[in-house]
Amino acid sequence: MSDEAELVHLDVAGSAAGPAVATITLDNSRNRNALSRALMAQLSEHLDALRVRDDVQAVVVAATGPAFCAGADMGEAAAEGMARGARALVALQRRLVALEQPVVARVHGPVRAGGLGIVGACDVVVCADTVSFAFTEVKLGLAPAAISLTTLPRLDPRTASWAFLTGDTFTAAQAQQMGLVTSVVPAGALDEAVADVVGSWCSASRQGL
Repeated sequence: MSDEAELVHLDVAGSAAGPAVATITLDNSRNRNALSRALMAQLSEHLDALRVRDDVQAVVVAATGPAFCAGADMGEAAAEGMARGARALVALQRRLVALEQPVVARVHGPVRAGGLGIVGACDVVVCADTVSFAFTEVKLGLAPAAISLTTLPRLDPRTASWAFLTGDTFTAAQAQQMGLVTSVVPAGALDEAVADVVGSWCSASRQGL
């Protein structure tokens, strides 16, 4: 990553008294944290690094800027087609699902299209009540195929049909009812709610987790 901008940060915090917590932060607010090749590669590298960290017991996926994730980088998709990005997104979701440490998503801003695949791959999702979601692929003549791997298991079939076929925006409360989000809290309480989840994991048995 030395020859390109750092779009994803990894911070590990811990103490002698307890296990460490890793926070992975998407930080390309200029591009609304869209899933560019570079961002997905850096996120994948950090997940791979955590696989060998025995001291890390919990992982937080967060983001900066106005959006959590805007989905695919449409500039790259227009230039190169969708196939390469879709394959990279499938591989990224597999890394998240297969990570030994449990993962909580801290969702502070809008999530669109491919970003929902990241949300679906996390074990727990804590979301601000101001957040909106949408499977916008249908508006672009596409299908949410790659992210169906992690979102369909969360959704009942009727809900999935509505969300995939309309592309309509839905609220955080609706996302919770649909099964995509674990809990919805006021924006000011988001960090505390995430800390509660992480604290429970850090007090649990690593073997059990």
